[in-house]
Amino acid sequence: MKTIRKPAALLQNRRRPPHESTKAPGAPRIAVRRHAERGPDASPPPATHKKDRRTIARKVRINEDIRANMVRVVDPSGEHHVVYIDEALKRARAHRMDLVEIAPSADPPVCKIVDYGKFRYEQQKKGKEQRKKSQTIQLKEVRFRPHTDTHDFEFKTRHARSFLENGNKVKAWVQFRGRDIIYKDQGMALLQRFTEELQDVGRIDQPPRMEGRRMTTILAPDKK
Repeated sequence: MKTIRKPAALLQNRRRPPHESTKAPGAPRIAVRRHAERGPDASPPPATHKKDRRTIARKVRINEDIRANMVRVVDPSGEHHVVYIDEALKRARAHRMDLVEIAPSADPPVCKIVDYGKFRYEQQKKGKEQRKKSQTIQLKEVRFRPHTDTHDFEFKTRHARSFLENGNKVKAWVQFRGRDIIYKDQGMALLQRFTEELQDVGRIDQPPRMEGRRMTTILAPDKK
């Protein structure tokens, strides 16, 4: 039986994907043509992310960005008056300061005449303090034996100091194994020495006491 060979051009058209069958060789993609229609100097549309939208939503309006026609303006002396936005801007310029919208949901919105740079710094400082207060305090543990040597004691004490400086509590305990239970006095002396070494950064939250075959004490960060 004789085999009929098809032209190479037909085979190439068959392998070509459907969306490219109408394109001439070397033709740009549709997305590129759409970008070219906006003009050679047009920049691509900016990418919008959820984080960017949240940042814009939290942005404080100042000066001419304030949209309200009537505002309650608070001057540097603490006095406040309800005036038109043009009058509020005029007062801010007279003090050589900025008009900052601090309560946009109020009726009318509340604006304050302040130095915006200083206002922003104070807001950032308050945010850091609030985040520091909301941090979860963790309980770190440090373990000793009645015969812990000086090097090991100093090494663990340095770790405990860093825990306290980071705002965490420290639970130190001495483990008594077997006949070590007869050395309770050494364990008490070790924990007392431990608390004395850290008295500048921590305070006693729980004095030394026996818990089974352990003698434990807890130190809390000393907020001065």
